[in-house]
Amino acid sequence: MSHTTFRVGRLTCHALEGGTQRLDGGAMFGVVPKPLWQRRIPADERNRIPLALRCLLVEHDAGLVLVDTGLGNKEDDKFKDIYGVANAGKDGRTQLEDALAQLGYRPGDVRWVIDTHLHFDHAGGNTYRDQSGRVTLSFPNARYVVQRGELEFARHTNERTAASYLPPNFEAVPFTLVDGEAEPLPGIRCLPTPGHVPYHQSILVESGGERVCFLADLVPTSAHLPLPWIMGYDLEPLVTLESKRRLYARAEAEGWLLCFEHDPAVVAGRLGREGKAFALVDPLLAG
Repeated sequence: MSHTTFRVGRLTCHALEGGTQRLDGGAMFGVVPKPLWQRRIPADERNRIPLALRCLLVEHDAGLVLVDTGLGNKEDDKFKDIYGVANAGKDGRTQLEDALAQLGYRPGDVRWVIDTHLHFDHAGGNTYRDQSGRVTLSFPNARYVVQRGELEFARHTNERTAASYLPPNFEAVPFTLVDGEAEPLPGIRCLPTPGHVPYHQSILVESGGERVCFLADLVPTSAHLPLPWIMGYDLEPLVTLESKRRLYARAEAEGWLLCFEHDPAVVAGRLGREGKAFALVDPLLAG
């Protein structure tokens, strides 16, 4: 199934499956020993684990809102092999566009695109390469939103960050920039959750007293719910730890649904506890 539909108050939300990638399990789980993490998500012969490329579509009064855009169609076969990318869709586009089509929507129907950050597996679908080889906006009628600091960070890379920030994904995008916590449209709130990168944001959708939070790389899979289970990819892991602690306090108190961008099986769930450790309850599984 290419999407999972659920309601948040008056709003209809769709978790869109934009394909999959595979990344090194050790890098995905940082200091957590392999015998522990491989119980949650087994690795392949190249030590890679499967990861979803999930995006969130919200049917809002202001038009369709898309949070993150997947990996896109611009990368070559070598790149796809290294990262185990399987996201090809119809007509040269990606499975994200196919998932939209299954709901009866075209890319031109999307009115807002919100990027949690600008890494290639979250913002690669901001643009696409057409059949003539030209790179153009994937969602031509949308207002694209990102943190101001994140765009600057993406434009000034170093040896550690350059492989994740690919200029065709953001340089030609006419962004609307926000600074810190912001509400670009009613009930859609950008929450700064730094650590993975300094200006990472998670997106909180609120309606009728109900809330869903699209966590992005703060908690990429449900296996990363325990506070110390933090990716080796995170630039500031101790900052991630505090971002998780702050967000969990609100999520637990207010009963948020948490939506996972990269979990291969679990779309969403609520925060619970196993002893002192945080765990998932009421999981919503991918179809």
